[in-house]
Amino acid sequence: MRRKKNNHAHESHERWLVSYADFITLLFAFFVVMFASSQSDKTKAQAIADSVTRALEKGGIRPAVREILGGTVDERGKGNAQMKGPGGSEAKSSPASAAELTPSLNYLTEALQNEIKQGKIEVHLEPRGLVVSLRQATFFPSGEDTIDPATSPIIDKIVATLRQLPNGVRLEGHTDSNPIHTERFRSNWDLSAARAISMLNLLTTQYGIGRDRLAVAGYADTVPADTNETADGRAHNRRVDIVILNQNVLLPNATSAEPARPKPSGNKR
Repeated sequence: MRRKKNNHAHESHERWLVSYADFITLLFAFFVVMFASSQSDKTKAQAIADSVTRALEKGGIRPAVREILGGTVDERGKGNAQMKGPGGSEAKSSPASAAELTPSLNYLTEALQNEIKQGKIEVHLEPRGLVVSLRQATFFPSGEDTIDPATSPIIDKIVATLRQLPNGVRLEGHTDSNPIHTERFRSNWDLSAARAISMLNLLTTQYGIGRDRLAVAGYADTVPADTNETADGRAHNRRVDIVILNQNVLLPNATSAEPARPKPSGNKR
């Protein structure tokens, strides 16, 4: 009997390779798109940072640019962007987040230009926010925590900025390295904390700033702004810093925004 010819083609068992190849191609395309997107974001972020830097430099505020971009390196090898302190945790900030306070910096620099020239206060940006340093010689009697009433016009201008912003505020007391031991203040820690608390009480009672926006800290002589080897340097270190925190720093976790530790430059409690 004549056998019938088999007209069916030989069945392939490797057709799965086609689907597999398609899957690999799509996966490769996906990662290419993700890589391209990430590069685009970096470019945009850099463009924003560059535009902020140019705007600040044209305004003649080069120190602010240095603060935003990291500042100087201190004796521990960390720049002004350092956000760690004893028992603290790191709080990351970007140039864009610090630059949100640039309009306030510009206002205070203009409104307080005479006081700045006279060395009564300093105003500058750090990665954690806008820092207004009040010199002890202007605002407090030596060895005391009572705020001089004559400084009210200066504080009025600072409060005007606080009222325009929702940001949290830290009040930080600092002293020089000369120890103090009086009936009221047993150490520089007591004095620095007491001055910060005095500023808090003034802002809340006389100016109506909400207590939920404020925090206080006393650092004694552990965070000097200048050298303690000269009289001018020690005078620079005796201060209360009003720190208007940028939006990336959460006020409830007070240790998340430790002050920067700049290198003493050689410039009374």
